[in-house]
Amino acid sequence: MAKGKKLIKGLWSKDEINSLKKLYPRTSTRQIADQLGRSAKSVQMKASKMRLKKTKKYLKSLGRT
Repeated sequence: MAKGKKLIKGLWSKDEINSLKKLYPRTSTRQIADQLGRSAKSVQMKASKMRLKKTKKYLKSLGRT
């Protein structure tokens, strides 16, 4: 997390949701969390509720199939 940046709690803005939709399939959850100023767990939970998935190509690059 960037120095001086506070974690956000509560509701997600439309911009945050759009960013999550765009980034989640091909970006690490930790990187998204840092960018949005949220915890990795909150990003993971929101993505799960939105039924977002990592791409097969991204998972393969991590050594997962």
